[in-house]
Amino acid sequence: MRQMKKIMTLCALVCLAFSAKAVDANYNVIPLPQKIELNKSAGAFKLDNTVKIVYQGGKDLKRNAQFLADYVKEGVGLTLPVAGKASKGKVIVVKADLKDANHEAYKITVTDNSVTINGASAAGAFYGVQTVRKALPQESASEVSLPLGQIYDYPRFGYRGGMLDCGRHFFTVDEVKNYIDILALHNINQFHWHLSEDQGWRIEIKKYPNLTKVGAWRKRCDIVSGDTVADPQPYGGFYTQAQAKEIVKYAADRYVNVIPEIDMPGHMTAALASYPNLGCTGGPYEVRSTWGVMADVLCAGNDQTIAFIKEVLNELMDIFPSKYIHVGGDECPKANWEKCPKCQARIKSLGIVSDGKHSAETLLQNYITETAYKTISKRGRRMIGWDEVLDGNISNNIIIMSWRGTKGGIAGARKGNDVLMTPTSYCYFDFYQSNDHSTEPKAIGGYLPVKTVYSFEPMPQELTAEQQKHILGPQENLWTEFIATMPHVEYMVLPRIDAMCEVQWTNPERKNYDDFKARVPHMMKIYDKKGWKYAKHILTEK
Repeated sequence: MRQMKKIMTLCALVCLAFSAKAVDANYNVIPLPQKIELNKSAGAFKLDNTVKIVYQGGKDLKRNAQFLADYVKEGVGLTLPVAGKASKGKVIVVKADLKDANHEAYKITVTDNSVTINGASAAGAFYGVQTVRKALPQESASEVSLPLGQIYDYPRFGYRGGMLDCGRHFFTVDEVKNYIDILALHNINQFHWHLSEDQGWRIEIKKYPNLTKVGAWRKRCDIVSGDTVADPQPYGGFYTQAQAKEIVKYAADRYVNVIPEIDMPGHMTAALASYPNLGCTGGPYEVRSTWGVMADVLCAGNDQTIAFIKEVLNELMDIFPSKYIHVGGDECPKANWEKCPKCQARIKSLGIVSDGKHSAETLLQNYITETAYKTISKRGRRMIGWDEVLDGNISNNIIIMSWRGTKGGIAGARKGNDVLMTPTSYCYFDFYQSNDHSTEPKAIGGYLPVKTVYSFEPMPQELTAEQQKHILGPQENLWTEFIATMPHVEYMVLPRIDAMCEVQWTNPERKNYDDFKARVPHMMKIYDKKGWKYAKHILTEK
């Protein structure tokens, strides 16, 4: 038996040797680099098993170098050693001493004997590593020819976001890491993590243990549409603080910042089921098993609610080092506030009156917004809210996330607030990718093909040059009412995220949809290597 195994192993190695071949790399990757200059003279850097990867710097660059070794192994099957000292022979050097105003910039220089990936920071070097990774042919090879020349690249926007809703459906720690891997491949540096909903509270808060003991669980599981239940079993889950910190570290190693979102004062039924005293009616409340906008919201007139907001946010900031903290603020019905004696007393004590555009109850939400803002600002962080938070006299330091079109973003920028652009018509990846719904997995509705995503211009021309400086960047959002598994997540995101990352990274004058479309199939080879599920509509698009 042992002899037979040896023979089989030898045969496998012989077959691999015959199947491996010399192939070429291609620097026209996604997102397309800002500048590619090829040396017209003949020759190339020959990437083979004699090449060593050398990092010049500390642990961050060592990790980048090891990532590159892993990508080369995964992409073409070559095993390259990683060292921290100069080496004779052919080398790939990873370093971070490029002088550039954009700290995420990088330069790749390819000569006969070396490839130098030089970032303006360790993050810049990481994006250079990603470009080399994506330039590889993604097939077994004994040798890969990298054309001689230089690549100089930097992102158009400093904020490049991707969001995953774990409130409606829960995803494991490993699945969240998988989503972060998708973001990192696409040079996305912000992971917006939606952690609370009417259907589930997902993050451990030690001051309020019922949030996960009660609020993380609902009576029914996978909701297909309305009240139609595919699996009427208890459903839920949450992340311990240790698990959340593990995810933060995993993301940080890939230069992705994790932005937690606790949505308030609406979308809070799971919290109310955990602590009924925080609502206007006192309950009883139940973690919701259906979708939609719920009437029960936090009681703005209750001092216990204010204490809850402050304590939850402070504990959240102990877990997440992000300079951005998202507090939602969207879709908050005011009917209960209109009838609630405590809310009406709060309106009176604050001297709130209708301004003609907004009711007193609508303006009362500003009190919640400002409470959250002051709590976050006190810790040196910045608050993000959905564009509904503009319905009031809010601080100019609050960042507006414009989702109901771009009007909220335009209004915010004109007011002096920084803005993140994520309008539904371009950025909501829970929409269908085909008009033929019979062939598609369940989605919330709408139609958003890759081409439409690619056409998105986040910088409104209605704004002055000074106002445009407030546009921090665009973000894709994936809400999960009808998305219960990670393969379904992957399918909804890929390859639309290819289009979004080029919107986020590449200057408009470099963009061309036909050229982009020709580059997508190579990305799909990487998806195949990773075992990711993806949509293929772009391959047959007319």
